[in-house]
Amino acid sequence: MKKNNLHWAFKTFVLSIFLSIAFSVVSQSLLPNLSIFLSLFIIAFFIVFSVAFDMISVAVTSIKIEQIYKHKGEKGYQTAVKLCENTEKVSSFCGDVVGDICGILSGAGGVSLVLNMHIYDETLYFLATCLVSSIIAGLTIFGKAVMKNYSVEKCEKVVMKTAGIMEFSPLVWLENVKKRKALKQSKQKSNGKDDTKTKNSQKNVKND
Repeated sequence: MKKNNLHWAFKTFVLSIFLSIAFSVVSQSLLPNLSIFLSLFIIAFFIVFSVAFDMISVAVTSIKIEQIYKHKGEKGYQTAVKLCENTEKVSSFCGDVVGDICGILSGAGGVSLVLNMHIYDETLYFLATCLVSSIIAGLTIFGKAVMKNYSVEKCEKVVMKTAGIMEFSPLVWLENVKKRKALKQSKQKSNGKDDTKTKNSQKNVKND
């Protein structure tokens, strides 16, 4: 295994642990108090969210970077190239990290839904919990299975759409700001060096 891959795998491991802990705490403290309607909304939202990110993961894995080159000049082109150049990282983050978090939150939404049913019989409560969990898992797997074929066939479209959306994300904006600052600093340094060279040459001329 390459050092870069090992480093990314370790970062993903640490990120997954912290995010899982954070979302587990939030889900256990907040979600049980939600109404049935909000519980159903959260379950549906995170199932769709998980399926969407799995679709991105499959598309990035399936696409060839040559397919992106013909979109040069279009919105999201640079981001699409970066996605294709970091296939393993994007696939791991979208498919594993986001998938696990969505699983935690949709599962917590299922627990909230069962609690709101006010089932006091232990056997019925157990059966209801198993049934709801099974339905959530089934819907998630079904959604991913349906979208996988689309992701492979329309991988170019999925990647370009994802890149276009990412262009408006705060992270990309911050990255662009950092790049502009770095470029400005490099220009200032180069200008400073040029000024120093000019002064030195002027001194040499005077001495001559």
